[in-house]
Amino acid sequence: MKINIVLFQPEIPQNTANIMRTCVGLNATLHLIKPYGFDLNLSERVFKRNATNYVKEVELIEYDSFDHFLEGKDQNNVFFLTRYGKKIYSDIALEEKSEVYYVFGRESSGIDKDILDKFENQTFRIPMYNKMRSLNLANCVALVGYDGSRQMNFEGLENEEPHKINFWEKE
Repeated sequence: MKINIVLFQPEIPQNTANIMRTCVGLNATLHLIKPYGFDLNLSERVFKRNATNYVKEVELIEYDSFDHFLEGKDQNNVFFLTRYGKKIYSDIALEEKSEVYYVFGRESSGIDKDILDKFENQTFRIPMYNKMRSLNLANCVALVGYDGSRQMNFEGLENEEPHKINFWEKE
């Protein structure tokens, strides 16, 4: 199964860069739906700093609109993360799915209501204390993305540190 992270009209380049890094860690594809609140090309310095040079590693697909994003996708595999979600994100069951698309809204106003209305039964929220309105977008992506990966037994991800192989060896 393949995890796909979808950002609907992201506004903050630092969040998007952090999410790029998370997508590389998850071996997930990042889908960006325009318009953005930043220039993807002009923000190179911001992306390099916040994605710590993983920008070149992320599989990135851009779309001109939400309808463009939906073309050719099994809409039963598209899940919307919103503070107005009808269910909790941990209720998303991934068995029998070949691909899953987690859609996250813009930082200031989320996903347009007309989109959410069409997919009301596919809306999910992250539970939080009632004094909180929302969590940081990059944190939400990490939480939900890694929960999906956990459901897949972290398929394709390393369970041991591959870069410092002798870390636990006694000298």
